[in-house]
Amino acid sequence: MLEHGDVEGSSPDRLVVIGAGGFVGGTIADIAEKDGVEVLRLGRSDVDLTSQDAPEKLAGLLRPGDAIVAAAASAPVKNLDMLRDNIVLFGNIAAAVQTRAKDIVHVLNVSSDAIYADEPVPLTEETPAAPESYHGIMHLAREVHMKTVVPVPLASLRPTLIYGAGDPHNGYGPNKFRRQAAAGEEIVLFGEGEERRDHVLIDDVADLAWLMVKHRSTGALNAVTGDVSTFRQIAELVVGLFPDPVAIKGSQRTGPMPHNGYRPFDNKAVSQAFPDFRFTPIEEGLKRAHMGEFGGDS
Repeated sequence: MLEHGDVEGSSPDRLVVIGAGGFVGGTIADIAEKDGVEVLRLGRSDVDLTSQDAPEKLAGLLRPGDAIVAAAASAPVKNLDMLRDNIVLFGNIAAAVQTRAKDIVHVLNVSSDAIYADEPVPLTEETPAAPESYHGIMHLAREVHMKTVVPVPLASLRPTLIYGAGDPHNGYGPNKFRRQAAAGEEIVLFGEGEERRDHVLIDDVADLAWLMVKHRSTGALNAVTGDVSTFRQIAELVVGLFPDPVAIKGSQRTGPMPHNGYRPFDNKAVSQAFPDFRFTPIEEGLKRAHMGEFGGDS
């Protein structure tokens, strides 16, 4: 659950986005700039967060009145070496913030719903953290470490599956389906695409992140719509946005169905924290992603 340090909500003097070259960090930076706020975008070329001198270099770039979005990560984390690299990375971010704690007004950590294990009921912020992957372990360790050592108002945003125009990832789901349809390629589902998952539009994730920064929120919040769709339903919606038909077909599974085929969320905490906020329905979100990537044309 979130608590707001600034109930009315006001912009910081400057927003520092660590990991601004990534899809999430870059979109958050865009939202803040559209709101008229100065943004310092930091990527790997600015600071190598795995280097020994990273805390000193990062601390030297900060100034009084800054709010920070920590969106940098080597992800998805697939093995122990990647986990180790991420521990160094977020440890250095935390160390830099510790050094400049008196100057920093807020830190937003971009986390993940991967910290939760699967449950047969909708997951909430109160669901115990029990990650079942290296990726989830990394994000939970990151949350715990930053909560332990960062002495400024801190919040973690935990998005579920993100989609949207310009996503550089091409994983199974809306983004891949859209690009396959644009190329006239058939969409091959895992099984019959019957898994039910929650997908959230990148714009909604960025808007929530910016609200949390402006309100100096502390605690954790899941960026989840509360609705689930099957992958087949999503594929059909995507194909319907193109003028030419594209085949959708099932395939033989070679392993167990991920998440037992069902991973729902309850998003009441979002409504409680930000009563005026509304998530974009999947149909509308897919249309916006399509327009953003193709301008409405296939």
